[in-house]
Amino acid sequence: MGKKIIVIGSGFAGLSAACHLAKKGYQVTVLEKNAVPGGRARQFQADGFTFDMGPSWYWMPDVFEQFFGHFGKKVSDYYDLVRLDPSYQIYFGKEDVMPVPAGLDALQVMFERYEPGSGAKLQQFLEEAKYKYEVGMTDFVYKPSHSILEFADIRILTSLFKLQMFSSISSQVRKLFKNPQLIELLEFPVLFLGATPQKTPALYSLMNYADMALGTWYPMGGMFKIIEGMVSLAQELGVKIELNREVRQIYVPNGHATKVVTDAGEYEADIVVAGADYNHVEQQLLDAPLRRYDATYWDRRTMAPSSLLFYLGVNKRLDNLLHHNLFFDEDFRQHAVDIYEDPRWPAKPLFYVSAPSVTDPSVAPEGSENLFVLIPLAPGLQDDDVTRERYYHIVMERLEKLTGQDIRNHVVYKRAYAHNDFVKDYHAFKGNAYGLANTLMQTAFLKPKLRSNKVANLFYTGQLTTPGPGVPPSLISGKVVADEIAKRF
Repeated sequence: MGKKIIVIGSGFAGLSAACHLAKKGYQVTVLEKNAVPGGRARQFQADGFTFDMGPSWYWMPDVFEQFFGHFGKKVSDYYDLVRLDPSYQIYFGKEDVMPVPAGLDALQVMFERYEPGSGAKLQQFLEEAKYKYEVGMTDFVYKPSHSILEFADIRILTSLFKLQMFSSISSQVRKLFKNPQLIELLEFPVLFLGATPQKTPALYSLMNYADMALGTWYPMGGMFKIIEGMVSLAQELGVKIELNREVRQIYVPNGHATKVVTDAGEYEADIVVAGADYNHVEQQLLDAPLRRYDATYWDRRTMAPSSLLFYLGVNKRLDNLLHHNLFFDEDFRQHAVDIYEDPRWPAKPLFYVSAPSVTDPSVAPEGSENLFVLIPLAPGLQDDDVTRERYYHIVMERLEKLTGQDIRNHVVYKRAYAHNDFVKDYHAFKGNAYGLANTLMQTAFLKPKLRSNKVANLFYTGQLTTPGPGVPPSLISGKVVADEIAKRF
């Protein structure tokens, strides 16, 4: 039998690590705190509605194909993927709506309509973004990021400048485009990376390539279908997944973790992989002398946003909504400042509405609509029911006005979710929703390391370490950590 590995947490990174490790011959057990696997990508059902709790955008389909491909499987073995067209729409005002078409030709036509001459510039912008995506996704993200030396080979060094690591996405976009709405369209994908577009490296225009060239997809039945597929694959590979197992302590005599203590018993381990919140694992599950980073280090990290979410069941079909809808009818810059520069509850929040029932009738009763409403917020804010309710009415009023219909009187199911829930359910540091921000000072080898330097057999995976936040990076993180373990043990 191979060495015993305990993986803490069954989010995308934890399940990815478990699958890759099991394939390499290790005996893997995943311990999940909650009653359902999937971490932030859990799902729940209520009153005939099926709600994905977290991720709702399916970008970078190649990463999912590669993940299942490592095991001789295909995405289609587990779920039915459809491409959305339009990919999404942006509301700038009631009569000012931008549906973003799938396919580059249609996109160029749309750009020309907003700003003559911008179609060719879009092509140039996306060609550069494609280069960044291909180099980034082959040379960068699969590196364990132990030290700067990994990035010292000549191909990467020469590409550092071509990748535009040292200029901001904001300056790059503004060099090419003048129309404010096109600028917001191109800056939106980095809004969740953890910094204003002015402080996000231009490298991340690779997100625009992911958005516009690779497309926006949806797994029928919901994002949880991916988790179900990964759980099924893991079990086929011999992984044990134990739910309702809250880890209380990692027991480390003599610099080696030997067991993981949960509220339902102890588990022996030769190696431990922490896919749970890095800060929580380090600061709460390890004794102080065994921590690589202190509380001050964590307080100085820039976190990606938290969110206030509403899961709503509506007893009628709604007009003027696509599957994905962005509401940019207020000042984009001011909301970014309220998240990143001067953290506070925003006076005039931008928000996002997903209506998966537009694409997928299975997630709502007949004649009804399933809505997921998200307001990005600074992490670490004071969160209470009164504030949540106030923001519910702020965004719903605008949603009703902009789409021209009464919605609130037809809401038959409602659940709010914010900072306190992220802390309670996932031990999320400062109640963050997306992990560690992708700022220049927190990129690659400047992130918290995936290997402990105090506990020889303890590793980390997920959105607070390499390569960063988001579903595709979390899948990659699981592979990176599994490869590192195989090299050492």
